[in-house]
Amino acid sequence: MIEGAGLEPHSCSVGGKYLYLKVPKIGLIKIRSHRHIPHSAVLKQLQFIKKNDGWFVNLRLEDVTVPTITPDEVIPDWDNSMGLDAVLHEDNYLATSENTKLPSLKVLRNSLEKLAQVSQKKNHRKKGSASRRKLAKREGRQHQKIARARKDFQYKTAHKLVRTGLKVFFHEDLNLKGLTRRNTPKQDSTGAYIKNGQSAKSGLNLSWADAAFGQFFEILGHIAEKAGAKVVALNPAYSSQLLSYRDEFVFTDCSVREYWDDVEKLWVDRDINAAVNLKRLGLDVFPSIKRRKGSIVIVGSITDTTSKEALHTLRGV
Repeated sequence: MIEGAGLEPHSCSVGGKYLYLKVPKIGLIKIRSHRHIPHSAVLKQLQFIKKNDGWFVNLRLEDVTVPTITPDEVIPDWDNSMGLDAVLHEDNYLATSENTKLPSLKVLRNSLEKLAQVSQKKNHRKKGSASRRKLAKREGRQHQKIARARKDFQYKTAHKLVRTGLKVFFHEDLNLKGLTRRNTPKQDSTGAYIKNGQSAKSGLNLSWADAAFGQFFEILGHIAEKAGAKVVALNPAYSSQLLSYRDEFVFTDCSVREYWDDVEKLWVDRDINAAVNLKRLGLDVFPSIKRRKGSIVIVGSITDTTSKEALHTLRGV
């Protein structure tokens, strides 16, 4: 990164496709310009970034004519907020408290075969050879294509959520490092290693990496801020187990995806119910839950205050 004086943008060519920059210790360089630089802007920093498909230049500008906007204070309520539950089941990416599910892209999983073909060819080449370097570059381009497709999908999903006009988005504060940690090795009485479920866990870890929820919620925060909204991360403890309209634990096993309520005559989807609970958690109407001698005890409950709204959402009325 280059800072300070000496960064001087020169005139653009016809059509504004190229920009000439005079950089200290380098001289005059020609770059392809993606955006027009305002005349009132002052170039403060210049950063060169090397990627698999070439060099990129990041320009950081300062424009005093751009007014600073102080967003209005948003007070969350049931009508202007949304809960978002991260879903890693089948083809679903997110479940919302509006009784909708957003599809997943799974760009990494869909590209595993291509990656494996290139990696196998590269591993069969002699180390240091030109053919191996060529295949390594091809492998890098494939990874770059996956990363860009994932980010494009996440931006489109974030814009879709913000266009709903809601002002507050509550999501899970996921411990992604802990969720993707390898299982502890197990040994028998002889000291030999035995199965510990890591094979299945590796597939789950790949799904977490492919979804990249940490990157998505960061992008959603940027998009929401521009629209005058905000994104709030919450501790999701017990939000996926408790019914959103009644103090009853029914989703104690991850294999239970739906629950039939004989009283309300209603099928309750696990992920939608969790999204509604995250919304209640953000609005501070989620019951207080503690563990006493190994059992779960509901200490304080105000579920009745939002039971009608939760049922209305789950019924999709």
